[in-house]
Amino acid sequence: MQIVEPRFNKFLCAISVLMHEMKSKARVLGFCLLILILSCSPLFSQRIAQQGAWVIGGEGFESGTSMQQTHDGGYVMTGHTDSFGAGNSDVYVVKLTGSGHLQWTKTIGGRNHESGNSVCQTRGGGYVITGYTTSFGAGNADIYLVKLGSSGDLEWSRTIGGAGQDIGSSIHQTTDGGFIIGGMSASYSTGNPDAYVVKLDSSGDLEWSKTIGGAADDWCSSIRQTHDGGYVFTGATSSFGAGKSDVYVVKLDASGNLQWEKAIGGTDSDLGKSICQTLDGGYIITGNTKSFGAGYADVYVIRLNASGELLWTKTIGSKDWDSGNSIVQTRDGGFLIGGQTFSFGAGSYDFYVVRLNPAGDLEWTKTIGGSASDSGNSICQTSDGGYAVGGSTKSFGEGYADFFLVKLDADANSCEATNSGGITGSGGTISNTNSVVTSNRGSVSSGGSIGKGGTLNVLCQKR
Repeated sequence: MQIVEPRFNKFLCAISVLMHEMKSKARVLGFCLLILILSCSPLFSQRIAQQGAWVIGGEGFESGTSMQQTHDGGYVMTGHTDSFGAGNSDVYVVKLTGSGHLQWTKTIGGRNHESGNSVCQTRGGGYVITGYTTSFGAGNADIYLVKLGSSGDLEWSRTIGGAGQDIGSSIHQTTDGGFIIGGMSASYSTGNPDAYVVKLDSSGDLEWSKTIGGAADDWCSSIRQTHDGGYVFTGATSSFGAGKSDVYVVKLDASGNLQWEKAIGGTDSDLGKSICQTLDGGYIITGNTKSFGAGYADVYVIRLNASGELLWTKTIGSKDWDSGNSIVQTRDGGFLIGGQTFSFGAGSYDFYVVRLNPAGDLEWTKTIGGSASDSGNSICQTSDGGYAVGGSTKSFGEGYADFFLVKLDADANSCEATNSGGITGSGGTISNTNSVVTSNRGSVSSGGSIGKGGTLNVLCQKR
Protein backbone atom coordinates (compact mmCIF):
# COMPACT_ATOMS: atom_id res chain seq x y z
CA MET A 1 0.00 0.00 0.00
CA GLN A 2 1.43 3.33 -1.10
CA ILE A 3 1.56 6.08 1.48
CA VAL A 4 1.20 9.69 0.33
CA GLU A 5 3.22 12.16 2.34
CA PRO A 6 1.34 15.12 3.92
CA ARG A 7 3.25 17.75 1.90
CA PHE A 8 2.24 15.98 -1.31
CA ASN A 9 -1.37 15.91 -0.05
CA LYS A 10 -1.23 19.69 0.40
CA PHE A 11 0.14 20.05 -3.14
CA LEU A 12 -2.73 17.99 -4.59
CA CYS A 13 -5.25 20.05 -2.61
CA ALA A 14 -3.77 23.32 -3.91
CA ILE A 15 -3.92 22.03 -7.50
CA SER A 16 -7.59 21.05 -7.01
CA VAL A 17 -8.51 24.50 -5.64
CA LEU A 18 -6.65 26.23 -8.48
CA MET A 19 -8.46 24.16 -11.11
CA HIS A 20 -11.81 24.92 -9.47
CA GLU A 21 -11.03 28.66 -9.50
CA MET A 22 -9.99 28.48 -13.16
CA LYS A 23 -13.27 26.76 -14.05
CA SER A 24 -15.22 29.43 -12.15
CA LYS A 25 -13.33 32.21 -13.92
CA ALA A 26 -13.92 30.49 -17.25
CA ARG A 27 -17.64 30.38 -16.54
CA VAL A 28 -17.63 34.08 -15.65
CA LEU A 29 -15.59 34.91 -18.77
CA GLY A 30 -17.98 32.88 -20.91
CA PHE A 31 -20.97 34.68 -19.40
CA CYS A 32 -19.35 38.06 -20.09
CA LEU A 33 -18.64 37.04 -23.68
CA LEU A 34 -22.29 35.96 -24.07
CA ILE A 35 -23.52 39.33 -22.78
CA LEU A 36 -21.14 41.12 -25.17
CA ILE A 37 -22.38 39.08 -28.14
CA LEU A 38 -26.03 39.63 -27.21
CA SER A 39 -25.54 43.35 -26.73
CA CYS A 40 -24.25 43.61 -30.30
CA SER A 41 -27.16 41.64 -31.76
CA PRO A 42 -30.14 43.51 -33.31
CA LEU A 43 -32.60 41.95 -30.86
CA PHE A 44 -30.70 43.06 -27.75
CA SER A 45 -29.80 46.48 -29.12
CA GLN A 46 -33.43 47.36 -29.89
CA ARG A 47 -34.14 48.36 -26.31
CA ILE A 48 -36.81 51.03 -26.24
CA ALA A 49 -35.95 54.24 -24.44
CA GLN A 50 -38.59 54.89 -21.78
CA GLN A 51 -38.19 58.64 -22.20
CA GLY A 52 -36.39 60.71 -24.80
CA ALA A 53 -36.39 63.65 -27.18
CA TRP A 54 -34.54 63.63 -30.50
CA VAL A 55 -34.06 66.26 -33.21
CA ILE A 56 -33.09 65.36 -36.80
CA GLY A 57 -32.25 67.72 -39.65
CA GLY A 58 -29.76 70.07 -41.25
CA GLU A 59 -29.10 73.77 -41.51
CA GLY A 60 -32.27 74.56 -43.48
CA PHE A 61 -35.94 73.68 -43.04
CA GLU A 62 -37.26 70.22 -42.18
CA SER A 63 -40.94 69.63 -41.40
CA GLY A 64 -42.04 66.33 -39.84
CA THR A 65 -45.59 65.39 -40.78
CA SER A 66 -46.01 61.67 -40.01
CA MET A 67 -44.49 59.11 -37.61
CA GLN A 68 -45.03 55.43 -36.87
CA GLN A 69 -43.44 52.88 -34.56
CA THR A 70 -41.87 50.13 -36.64
CA HIS A 71 -41.93 46.35 -36.22
CA ASP A 72 -38.47 46.36 -34.59
CA GLY A 73 -39.51 48.85 -31.91
CA GLY A 74 -37.94 51.83 -33.67
CA TYR A 75 -39.54 54.77 -35.45
CA VAL A 76 -39.95 56.03 -39.00
CA MET A 77 -40.80 59.64 -39.84
CA THR A 78 -41.49 61.52 -43.05
CA GLY A 79 -41.94 65.11 -44.12
CA HIS A 80 -39.80 67.34 -46.32
CA THR A 81 -36.34 68.92 -46.33
CA ASP A 82 -34.66 71.79 -48.11
CA SER A 83 -31.30 71.10 -46.41
CA PHE A 84 -30.61 68.01 -48.52
CA GLY A 85 -31.75 66.41 -51.77
CA ALA A 86 -31.97 67.11 -55.47
CA GLY A 87 -34.24 70.16 -55.63
CA ASN A 88 -35.93 72.98 -53.77
CA SER A 89 -37.40 70.52 -51.28
CA ASP A 90 -37.49 66.73 -51.20
CA VAL A 91 -39.40 64.01 -49.41
CA TYR A 92 -37.44 63.27 -46.22
CA VAL A 93 -37.57 59.87 -44.51
CA VAL A 94 -35.79 59.13 -41.23
CA LYS A 95 -35.40 55.78 -39.41
CA LEU A 96 -34.40 55.54 -35.74
CA THR A 97 -33.96 52.59 -33.40
CA GLY A 98 -36.11 52.24 -30.31
CA SER A 99 -33.23 53.56 -28.22
CA GLY A 100 -33.00 56.72 -30.32
CA HIS A 101 -30.04 55.95 -32.58
CA LEU A 102 -30.22 57.23 -36.17
CA GLN A 103 -30.16 54.26 -38.58
CA TRP A 104 -30.60 56.02 -41.93
CA THR A 105 -32.06 59.03 -43.70
CA LYS A 106 -33.31 59.31 -47.27
CA THR A 107 -34.31 62.16 -49.57
CA ILE A 108 -36.47 61.47 -52.64
CA GLY A 109 -37.41 63.96 -55.33
CA GLY A 110 -36.48 66.02 -58.36
CA ARG A 111 -35.47 69.60 -59.09
CA ASN A 112 -38.68 71.26 -57.81
CA HIS A 113 -40.77 70.58 -54.70
CA GLU A 114 -41.70 67.27 -53.07
CA SER A 115 -43.14 66.53 -49.64
CA GLY A 116 -44.00 63.39 -47.70
CA ASN A 117 -47.29 63.76 -45.83
CA SER A 118 -47.84 60.21 -44.55
CA VAL A 119 -45.71 57.10 -43.96
CA CYS A 120 -46.71 53.49 -43.33
CA GLN A 121 -44.52 50.45 -42.74
CA THR A 122 -45.53 47.55 -44.98
CA ARG A 123 -45.97 44.00 -43.78
CA GLY A 124 -42.76 43.04 -45.59
CA GLY A 125 -40.75 45.50 -43.51
CA GLY A 126 -40.44 48.23 -46.15
CA TYR A 127 -42.07 51.64 -46.19
CA VAL A 128 -44.57 53.50 -48.35
CA ILE A 129 -44.92 57.29 -48.36
CA THR A 130 -47.43 59.60 -49.97
CA GLY A 131 -47.41 63.36 -50.45
CA TYR A 132 -47.01 65.49 -53.55
CA THR A 133 -44.54 66.33 -56.31
CA THR A 134 -44.12 69.28 -58.65
CA SER A 135 -41.06 67.76 -60.35
CA PHE A 136 -42.88 64.84 -61.99
CA GLY A 137 -46.36 63.99 -63.20
CA ALA A 138 -49.08 65.48 -65.36
CA GLY A 139 -50.03 68.73 -63.67
CA ASN A 140 -49.38 71.55 -61.26
CA ALA A 141 -48.85 69.06 -58.44
CA ASP A 142 -49.47 65.32 -58.42
CA ILE A 143 -49.88 62.75 -55.68
CA TYR A 144 -46.45 61.24 -55.04
CA LEU A 145 -46.19 57.61 -53.93
CA VAL A 146 -42.78 56.22 -52.94
CA LYS A 147 -41.94 52.62 -51.96
CA LEU A 148 -38.74 51.97 -49.99
CA GLY A 149 -37.15 48.71 -48.89
CA SER A 150 -36.40 47.91 -45.25
CA SER A 151 -33.04 49.72 -45.49
CA GLY A 152 -34.54 52.77 -47.18
CA ASP A 153 -33.53 51.85 -50.74
CA LEU A 154 -35.89 53.17 -53.43
CA GLU A 155 -37.92 50.33 -54.99
CA TRP A 156 -40.40 52.34 -57.07
CA SER A 157 -42.30 55.61 -57.22
CA ARG A 158 -45.61 56.70 -58.75
CA THR A 159 -47.29 60.00 -59.54
CA ILE A 160 -51.09 60.14 -59.78
CA GLY A 161 -53.13 63.07 -61.00
CA GLY A 162 -54.24 65.32 -63.83
CA ALA A 163 -53.69 68.85 -65.08
CA GLY A 164 -54.60 70.53 -61.77
CA GLN A 165 -53.35 70.15 -58.22
CA ASP A 166 -53.59 66.71 -56.60
CA ILE A 167 -52.16 65.93 -53.15
CA GLY A 168 -51.89 62.75 -51.07
CA SER A 169 -52.48 63.31 -47.35
CA SER A 170 -52.79 59.81 -45.86
CA ILE A 171 -51.74 56.27 -46.81
CA HIS A 172 -52.25 52.76 -45.39
CA GLN A 173 -51.54 49.26 -46.62
CA THR A 174 -54.73 47.31 -47.27
CA THR A 175 -55.49 43.70 -46.35
CA ASP A 176 -54.85 42.56 -49.94
CA GLY A 177 -51.31 43.97 -49.84
CA GLY A 178 -52.18 47.07 -51.85
CA PHE A 179 -52.49 50.67 -50.71
CA ILE A 180 -55.22 53.23 -50.09
CA ILE A 181 -54.48 56.96 -50.38
CA GLY A 182 -56.68 59.84 -49.30
CA GLY A 183 -56.15 63.46 -50.28
CA MET A 184 -57.58 66.13 -52.54
CA SER A 185 -57.92 66.74 -56.28
CA ALA A 186 -58.50 69.86 -58.33
CA SER A 187 -58.02 67.91 -61.56
CA TYR A 188 -61.15 65.76 -61.34
CA SER A 189 -63.43 67.70 -58.97
CA THR A 190 -67.08 68.58 -59.52
CA GLY A 191 -66.52 72.06 -58.12
CA ASN A 192 -63.49 73.37 -56.31
CA PRO A 193 -61.09 70.75 -54.92
CA ASP A 194 -62.77 67.51 -53.89
CA ALA A 195 -61.74 64.70 -51.59
CA TYR A 196 -59.70 62.18 -53.59
CA VAL A 197 -59.41 58.46 -52.78
CA VAL A 198 -57.02 56.24 -54.74
CA LYS A 199 -56.65 52.43 -54.53
CA LEU A 200 -53.47 50.78 -55.83
CA ASP A 201 -52.23 47.21 -55.91
CA SER A 202 -49.05 46.00 -54.19
CA SER A 203 -46.93 47.10 -57.17
CA GLY A 204 -48.32 50.63 -57.15
CA ASP A 205 -50.56 50.15 -60.18
CA LEU A 206 -53.85 52.05 -60.11
CA GLU A 207 -56.99 49.97 -59.44
CA TRP A 208 -59.55 52.74 -58.98
CA SER A 209 -59.90 56.34 -57.85
CA LYS A 210 -62.84 58.43 -56.65
CA THR A 211 -63.52 62.10 -56.08
CA ILE A 212 -66.14 62.93 -53.44
CA GLY A 213 -67.62 66.36 -52.74
CA GLY A 214 -69.90 69.19 -53.76
CA ALA A 215 -69.69 72.62 -55.35
CA ALA A 216 -67.25 74.15 -52.83
CA ASP A 217 -63.99 72.95 -51.22
CA ASP A 218 -63.87 69.41 -49.82
CA TRP A 219 -60.84 67.35 -48.89
CA CYS A 220 -59.62 64.25 -47.10
CA SER A 221 -56.99 64.54 -44.36
CA SER A 222 -56.95 60.97 -43.01
CA ILE A 223 -58.14 57.61 -44.35
CA ARG A 224 -58.32 54.11 -42.86
CA GLN A 225 -59.43 50.69 -44.01
CA THR A 226 -62.34 49.47 -41.90
CA HIS A 227 -63.05 46.06 -40.39
CA ASP A 228 -65.51 45.23 -43.20
CA GLY A 229 -62.90 45.82 -45.92
CA GLY A 230 -64.20 49.27 -46.83
CA TYR A 231 -62.74 52.68 -46.05
CA VAL A 232 -63.52 55.70 -43.90
CA PHE A 233 -62.01 59.15 -44.16
CA THR A 234 -62.23 62.50 -42.45
CA GLY A 235 -61.38 65.99 -43.61
CA ALA A 236 -63.40 69.13 -44.13
CA THR A 237 -66.28 70.26 -46.31
CA SER A 238 -67.41 73.73 -47.32
CA SER A 239 -70.07 72.26 -49.62
CA PHE A 240 -72.26 70.89 -46.83
CA GLY A 241 -73.01 71.43 -43.15
CA ALA A 242 -73.84 74.25 -40.79
CA GLY A 243 -70.92 76.65 -41.09
CA LYS A 244 -67.96 77.93 -43.09
CA SER A 245 -66.53 74.42 -43.04
CA ASP A 246 -67.54 71.29 -41.17
CA VAL A 247 -65.78 68.08 -40.22
CA TYR A 248 -66.37 65.70 -43.14
CA VAL A 249 -66.72 61.95 -42.50
CA VAL A 250 -67.31 59.59 -45.42
CA LYS A 251 -67.71 55.78 -45.45
CA LEU A 252 -66.97 53.84 -48.65
CA ASP A 253 -67.28 50.14 -49.43
CA ALA A 254 -64.37 48.02 -50.66
CA SER A 255 -64.91 49.21 -54.26
CA GLY A 256 -65.05 52.88 -53.33
CA ASN A 257 -68.84 53.23 -53.51
CA LEU A 258 -70.45 55.68 -51.09
CA GLN A 259 -72.20 54.11 -48.08
CA TRP A 260 -72.80 57.15 -45.88
CA GLU A 261 -71.41 60.61 -45.19
CA LYS A 262 -71.72 63.17 -42.41
CA ALA A 263 -70.88 66.83 -41.83
CA ILE A 264 -70.34 67.77 -38.17
CA GLY A 265 -69.79 71.25 -36.73
CA GLY A 266 -71.24 74.66 -35.99
CA THR A 267 -71.54 78.05 -37.66
CA ASP A 268 -67.78 78.73 -37.92
CA SER A 269 -64.88 76.63 -39.27
CA ASP A 270 -64.42 73.04 -38.06
CA LEU A 271 -61.86 70.61 -39.50
CA GLY A 272 -61.23 66.87 -39.22
CA LYS A 273 -57.53 65.97 -39.17
CA SER A 274 -57.35 62.30 -38.10
CA ILE A 275 -59.66 59.28 -37.85
CA CYS A 276 -59.45 55.68 -36.66
CA GLN A 277 -61.95 52.89 -36.19
CA THR A 278 -62.60 51.98 -32.56
CA LEU A 279 -62.65 48.53 -30.98
CA ASP A 280 -66.47 48.46 -31.06
CA GLY A 281 -66.62 49.23 -34.80
CA GLY A 282 -67.36 52.93 -34.40
CA TYR A 283 -65.07 55.88 -35.17
CA ILE A 284 -63.07 58.52 -33.33
CA ILE A 285 -62.04 61.78 -35.03
CA THR A 286 -59.92 64.71 -33.95
CA GLY A 287 -59.25 68.10 -35.49
CA ASN A 288 -60.06 71.63 -34.42
CA THR A 289 -63.13 73.81 -34.00
CA LYS A 290 -63.75 77.54 -34.06
CA SER A 291 -67.48 77.02 -33.50
CA PHE A 292 -67.20 75.70 -29.94
CA GLY A 293 -64.79 75.70 -27.01
CA ALA A 294 -62.97 78.12 -24.76
CA GLY A 295 -60.81 80.05 -27.20
CA TYR A 296 -59.99 81.01 -30.75
CA ALA A 297 -59.81 77.33 -31.74
CA ASP A 298 -59.95 74.19 -29.61
CA VAL A 299 -59.07 70.54 -30.05
CA TYR A 300 -62.22 68.86 -31.37
CA VAL A 301 -62.98 65.18 -30.68
CA ILE A 302 -65.97 63.41 -32.25
CA ARG A 303 -67.22 59.92 -31.45
CA LEU A 304 -69.50 58.12 -33.95
CA ASN A 305 -71.04 54.67 -33.89
CA ALA A 306 -70.58 52.17 -36.73
CA SER A 307 -73.44 53.75 -38.71
CA GLY A 308 -72.02 57.25 -38.44
CA GLU A 309 -74.46 58.47 -35.78
CA LEU A 310 -73.11 61.01 -33.30
CA LEU A 311 -72.40 59.63 -29.81
CA TRP A 312 -70.53 62.57 -28.25
CA THR A 313 -68.20 65.48 -28.93
CA LYS A 314 -65.51 67.10 -26.80
CA THR A 315 -63.53 70.32 -27.04
CA ILE A 316 -60.21 70.76 -25.20
CA GLY A 317 -58.22 73.98 -24.99
CA SER A 318 -58.16 77.50 -23.65
CA LYS A 319 -58.20 81.10 -24.90
CA ASP A 320 -55.84 80.74 -27.90
CA TRP A 321 -55.29 78.24 -30.73
CA ASP A 322 -55.35 74.51 -29.92
CA SER A 323 -55.64 71.70 -32.47
CA GLY A 324 -55.75 67.92 -32.50
CA ASN A 325 -53.70 66.58 -35.42
CA SER A 326 -53.57 62.83 -34.72
CA ILE A 327 -55.64 60.36 -32.68
CA VAL A 328 -55.38 56.68 -31.71
CA GLN A 329 -57.35 54.42 -29.43
CA THR A 330 -55.21 53.03 -26.62
CA ARG A 331 -55.20 49.41 -25.48
CA ASP A 332 -57.43 50.19 -22.49
CA GLY A 333 -60.11 51.71 -24.74
CA GLY A 334 -59.21 55.34 -24.10
CA PHE A 335 -57.92 57.86 -26.63
CA LEU A 336 -54.62 59.64 -27.19
CA ILE A 337 -54.34 62.88 -29.16
CA GLY A 338 -51.26 64.62 -30.48
CA GLY A 339 -51.50 68.21 -31.61
CA GLN A 340 -50.47 71.79 -31.07
CA THR A 341 -51.26 74.46 -28.47
CA PHE A 342 -50.76 78.19 -28.23
CA SER A 343 -52.74 78.39 -24.97
CA PHE A 344 -50.21 76.47 -22.85
CA GLY A 345 -46.51 75.67 -22.85
CA ALA A 346 -43.15 77.37 -23.06
CA GLY A 347 -43.24 79.05 -26.45
CA SER A 348 -45.45 80.33 -29.21
CA TYR A 349 -46.73 76.84 -30.14
CA ASP A 350 -45.94 73.60 -28.29
CA PHE A 351 -46.66 69.92 -28.77
CA TYR A 352 -50.00 69.17 -27.08
CA VAL A 353 -50.64 65.61 -25.86
CA VAL A 354 -54.13 64.83 -24.54
CA ARG A 355 -55.37 61.64 -22.89
CA LEU A 356 -59.12 60.86 -22.68
CA ASN A 357 -60.86 57.91 -21.05
CA PRO A 358 -63.24 55.73 -23.12
CA ALA A 359 -66.15 58.10 -22.36
CA GLY A 360 -64.18 61.11 -23.60
CA ASP A 361 -63.43 62.58 -20.18
CA LEU A 362 -60.09 64.35 -19.82
CA GLU A 363 -57.45 62.39 -17.87
CA TRP A 364 -54.31 64.51 -18.46
CA THR A 365 -52.57 66.84 -20.87
CA LYS A 366 -48.88 67.50 -21.57
CA THR A 367 -47.01 70.21 -23.45
CA ILE A 368 -43.59 69.70 -25.02
CA GLY A 369 -41.45 72.39 -26.58
CA GLY A 370 -39.20 75.39 -26.24
CA SER A 371 -39.33 79.12 -26.75
CA ALA A 372 -40.21 78.99 -30.48
CA SER A 373 -42.88 77.09 -32.44
CA ASP A 374 -43.25 73.29 -32.12
CA SER A 375 -46.03 71.16 -33.62
CA GLY A 376 -47.01 67.57 -32.78
CA ASN A 377 -48.41 66.04 -35.96
CA SER A 378 -48.46 62.29 -35.31
CA ILE A 379 -48.90 60.11 -32.21
CA CYS A 380 -48.91 56.42 -31.29
CA GLN A 381 -48.98 54.14 -28.27
CA THR A 382 -45.68 52.26 -28.19
CA SER A 383 -45.03 48.56 -27.65
CA ASP A 384 -43.82 49.18 -24.07
CA GLY A 385 -47.10 50.88 -23.11
CA GLY A 386 -45.72 54.40 -23.44
CA TYR A 387 -46.37 57.02 -26.09
CA ALA A 388 -44.44 58.64 -28.95
CA VAL A 389 -45.27 61.92 -30.66
CA GLY A 390 -43.56 63.22 -33.78
CA GLY A 391 -43.59 66.55 -35.56
CA SER A 392 -41.47 69.65 -36.09
CA THR A 393 -39.48 72.02 -33.90
CA LYS A 394 -38.14 75.52 -34.34
CA SER A 395 -37.01 75.60 -30.70
CA PHE A 396 -34.25 72.99 -30.98
CA GLY A 397 -31.87 71.71 -33.64
CA GLU A 398 -29.39 73.00 -36.19
CA GLY A 399 -31.61 74.79 -38.69
CA TYR A 400 -34.73 76.89 -39.08
CA ALA A 401 -36.90 73.84 -38.32
CA ASP A 402 -36.14 70.15 -37.72
CA PHE A 403 -37.91 66.83 -37.23
CA PHE A 404 -38.81 66.34 -33.55
CA LEU A 405 -39.56 62.98 -31.88
CA VAL A 406 -40.49 62.68 -28.20
CA LYS A 407 -40.98 59.47 -26.19
CA LEU A 408 -43.10 59.40 -23.04
CA ASP A 409 -43.23 56.47 -20.64
CA ALA A 410 -46.41 54.63 -19.63
CA ASP A 411 -47.07 57.23 -16.91
CA ALA A 412 -46.80 60.05 -19.50
CA ASN A 413 -43.48 61.28 -18.09
CA SER A 414 -40.78 62.58 -20.41
CA CYS A 415 -37.59 64.54 -19.96
CA GLU A 416 -39.08 67.26 -22.21
CA ALA A 417 -42.76 67.14 -21.17
CA THR A 418 -44.54 69.29 -18.59
CA ASN A 419 -48.01 69.04 -17.11
CA SER A 420 -50.48 71.28 -18.88
CA GLY A 421 -54.12 72.31 -18.84
CA GLY A 422 -57.27 72.39 -20.88
CA ILE A 423 -60.87 73.48 -20.44
CA THR A 424 -63.29 70.88 -21.78
CA GLY A 425 -66.64 71.41 -23.45
CA SER A 426 -68.74 69.97 -26.27
CA GLY A 427 -70.81 71.00 -29.26
CA GLY A 428 -71.70 70.21 -32.83
CA THR A 429 -74.66 69.30 -34.97
CA ILE A 430 -74.59 66.47 -37.50
CA SER A 431 -75.88 66.83 -41.05
CA ASN A 432 -76.43 64.34 -43.81
CA THR A 433 -74.82 65.46 -47.06
CA ASN A 434 -75.31 64.82 -50.75
CA SER A 435 -71.88 64.45 -52.27
CA VAL A 436 -71.24 63.61 -55.89
CA VAL A 437 -68.95 60.60 -56.31
CA THR A 438 -67.05 60.39 -59.60
CA SER A 439 -64.82 57.59 -60.84
CA ASN A 440 -61.68 58.60 -62.72
CA ARG A 441 -58.41 57.03 -63.69
CA GLY A 442 -55.84 59.80 -63.57
CA SER A 443 -52.49 59.55 -65.29
CA VAL A 444 -49.78 57.48 -63.61
CA SER A 445 -46.03 57.96 -64.07
CA SER A 446 -42.89 57.72 -61.96
CA GLY A 447 -39.71 59.62 -61.10
CA GLY A 448 -37.34 60.66 -58.34
CA SER A 449 -33.69 60.44 -57.36
CA ILE A 450 -32.64 59.29 -53.89
CA GLY A 451 -30.10 60.84 -51.52
CA LYS A 452 -29.43 61.17 -47.79
CA GLY A 453 -28.42 63.68 -45.11
CA GLY A 454 -29.09 64.88 -41.59
CA THR A 455 -27.66 64.79 -38.10
CA LEU A 456 -29.21 63.60 -34.83
CA ASN A 457 -29.26 65.73 -31.69
CA VAL A 458 -30.25 64.01 -28.44
CA LEU A 459 -32.00 66.52 -26.18
CA CYS A 460 -32.52 63.95 -23.43
CA GLN A 461 -32.84 60.20 -23.01
CA LYS A 462 -33.68 57.78 -20.22
CA ARG A 463 -33.87 54.01 -20.32
